Amino acid sequence: MTNAMRDARIEKLHFTQVINQIRDLPALPAIVQDLMKSIGPDETDINVITRKVAMDQALSAKTLQFANSSFYGLQSKVTTIQQAITLIGVNAVRHVVTATALTGYFPPNNCAGFDFFALWRHSVATAVCSRVLARHLHVNQDYAFTAGLLHDIGRLVLVTYFRNEYEAVIAYRTEHDCHWLEAEQEVLGVDHVMAGEALAAHWNFSDTIRHAIAGHHNPEQQKVRSLASIVHIADAIAHALDLSHLENDLVPPISHVAWVGLDLSEEVYLQVFHETELLFDEVSRVLLTEK
Repeated sequence: MTNAMRDARIEKLHFTQVINQIRDLPALPAIVQDLMKSIGPDETDINVITRKVAMDQALSAKTLQFANSSFYGLQSKVTTIQQAITLIGVNAVRHVVTATALTGYFPPNNCAGFDFFALWRHSVATAVCSRVLARHLHVNQDYAFTAGLLHDIGRLVLVTYFRNEYEAVIAYRTEHDCHWLEAEQEVLGVDHVMAGEALAAHWNFSDTIRHAIAGHHNPEQQKVRSLASIVHIADAIAHALDLSHLENDLVPPISHVAWVGLDLSEEVYLQVFHETELLFDEVSRVLLTEK
């Protein structure tokens, strides 16, 4: 049986099916919800955040490990949660919280041909690159990291809850050598951008993060130097650097509007490539391990 014949047996999804599945998802764990709400520009009570992080042993260990990584380059070793949060900032804890929660919510399954770890590696690579780009652009680096980490969350929704259908997407992509977005639209009629935006709304992520997820493949309608444009370029760079180690990976089309809008020189882009490669291994080692 050819892949094309197999595709023909798969009925396209109605977006309401995806919405209903997302609505059935349980809320994020209480500690994660509390931290996501408290991590913001108006948060001033470090002691409150410290107590919340300290309630979760794994989260505490990862926060300390993250603070001591080369990502922050602190001069002395951090030994307490309060010291870590004080030095790296409350927003940085969002990275650890988000990665810890979501890797647990979407555990690997036996979807043929889908590599969960490769997707998470790509997500972390995009997050790191988004943060590096944001620093060069003098915009909020923590929002950029979080948006980069979450940009493909819709693919996890589709592959986890519509496994058989997504196997047909994988088969279609292999046969036609196309991008994931095209394969999803052709086979399912629903793509990971739509699913990701719906999940972001369900879990009450900020509008800033939700718009970045919604626009990461099509940032033209966003403002110049928008977060969507940053994630869009970071996504392409992460694919180009092949940090996911996914066989036959393709670099997605780059929006001319986004590329010109960021207005970065070739020299800066070379720095971005170098810094992303330099930081990626250590950040992924912290965020994608059970310890």
